[in-house]
Amino acid sequence: MNAITSLEQYLQQQQRKDLLRFITCGSVDDGKSTLIGRLLFETKVLFEDQLGQLEVDSKKLGTQGGELDFALLVDGLAAEREQGITIDVAYRFFATDKRKFIVADTPGHEQYTRNMVTGASTADLAVILIDARQGLLAQTRRHSYLVSLLGIRQVLVAVNKMDLMDYSEEVFRRIETDYRAFAEKLGLTDVQCIPLSALRGDNLIERSNSMPWYRGPSLLEHLESAPLDDNRASQAPFRLPVQWVNRPNLDFRGFAGNVAAGSIRVGDPIRVLPSGKQSRVSGVLGMAGAQREAVCGQAVTLTLDDEIDISRGDVIALADAPPAVADQFEATLVWMSEEPLLPGRPYLMKIGCRTLGMSCATLKHKVNVNTLEHLAARTLELNEIGVGNLSLDQPIPFDAYADNRDTGGFIVIDRLSNQTVGAGMLHFALRRAQNVHWQAIDVDGAARAALKGQTPRMLWFTGLSGAGKSTIANLVERKLHALGRHTYLLDGDNVRHGLNRDLGFSEADRVENIRRVAEVGRLMLDAGLITLVSFISPFRAERDLARSLAGEGTFLEIFVDTPLALAEQRDPKGLYQKARCGELKNFTGIDSPYEPPLAPDLHIDTRSESAEAAAERIVEHLLAQ
Repeated sequence: MNAITSLEQYLQQQQRKDLLRFITCGSVDDGKSTLIGRLLFETKVLFEDQLGQLEVDSKKLGTQGGELDFALLVDGLAAEREQGITIDVAYRFFATDKRKFIVADTPGHEQYTRNMVTGASTADLAVILIDARQGLLAQTRRHSYLVSLLGIRQVLVAVNKMDLMDYSEEVFRRIETDYRAFAEKLGLTDVQCIPLSALRGDNLIERSNSMPWYRGPSLLEHLESAPLDDNRASQAPFRLPVQWVNRPNLDFRGFAGNVAAGSIRVGDPIRVLPSGKQSRVSGVLGMAGAQREAVCGQAVTLTLDDEIDISRGDVIALADAPPAVADQFEATLVWMSEEPLLPGRPYLMKIGCRTLGMSCATLKHKVNVNTLEHLAARTLELNEIGVGNLSLDQPIPFDAYADNRDTGGFIVIDRLSNQTVGAGMLHFALRRAQNVHWQAIDVDGAARAALKGQTPRMLWFTGLSGAGKSTIANLVERKLHALGRHTYLLDGDNVRHGLNRDLGFSEADRVENIRRVAEVGRLMLDAGLITLVSFISPFRAERDLARSLAGEGTFLEIFVDTPLALAEQRDPKGLYQKARCGELKNFTGIDSPYEPPLAPDLHIDTRSESAEAAAERIVEHLLAQ
């Protein structure tokens, strides 16, 4: 009975402890994994079998001459152990008598910057390690910039390997001065610098006798006393992103989610965004049942006085302090994909529980994270950071990331692969989004189409240069014209003489080329026309964008399929010959890819079907719809 009582008391004590999330970051081989491993060892959270395995691994793989190599407790990947570096983000839990901790050990190599961003996204504090022998390096500045960018306000600078510099105060003070000067440029003001040796344990748990000149806290003492970021969020206006509409029966409707900021009580008036509908809280249900109040960090279900339409992804806020709603923003983007960010290309944004269409309309600049210089850029490559204007396909409720990470942070997803390709932080809504509105008009697309006696369609011809797209499209328009149909043909070469004459043939320019034509095609559909578009349009993402702009049932993708060898043999404009000679760069099929349609509406194989027969089949298909 006493044992059970002691266990219950221990569990209650653990529940009352608060939780600090922090990351370790810095340059390669600064000792991040060693520091965490030593913390786990000193706080006695390791089991005997783990210590036994550590002894075996240290003799076999360690770098400390047979002594315990604490880095092996964290570096779990085979490649990490072989190279002695951290590649993936490693999360570890430990606790002391005063607090619980979750630490993310993030990689130091530049090519794994995206992993560092992942680890920092939920952290309250950053431990930035600096090798006392090296001082500030490029990755120190890079990670410090990312820390400031991701809203981490508390920084602990651990000047490590002081044992290799004879515990010199002069060395430490020089590094401290250099770092504080750089941190000031980033707006980092809450900075604590601690000299230590992670390997020897100096100033890690307790103050070391080897550095009597240092009178500040040890690393663990600082971690135990650092204020939590939740305190700031609890003072912010109430936000509940709805994760689930709970409807177990006809008599109950609740809206479940994690409180992202602030608090709310039964009877408080609320507003639902983006709809703007209002009601009052009739009940708050938590893990233990009904409660009077919901506070930041709790998972709750709210019931309301009124039956109003609320969906997953909506945000419930206090009626007098709602978030803003917009569909165009300035934002910072951290690019995480081998494929570059291309302005104009359609992506998906996931913000909170909502997923919607997004594109980067313009890229303002990218940031040199070593000098903080703003550089002109048309694309973002892997691990690059930039600022741009985003356009969404629907308005969303949001807060600036600096005010609320949950309602201001998002990830970018590739539409085709469904992979996460970027992360971002919203700054503010663009003023033009607030000032530009749709103008009501009396004559709409349906009226224009009725006057012409036809159903508007967009016929999108795609294929390699020389495949015969323009020839077939021209024949189709002639046949439709003879039938009395109202048409217009947008040809790739012709459009580049006017609307797109400022665009080249880089991947970014090709994306913008198709985006503009798709928008023009949408206007022509609204005019009631049958619009024929003949463009190579090499990328599936842009063809999908054109389909979405045209609308379901209106877009007809026609793949004019010609093998590359046959297209080169035809070469009516001599372009393939120029490309093979190196006179024409980024030519589709030679040094720029073509992504054939996976499921075109019509497939024209020019090896077995003449242009005349193909045109006749396209017209028959169109008239049969």
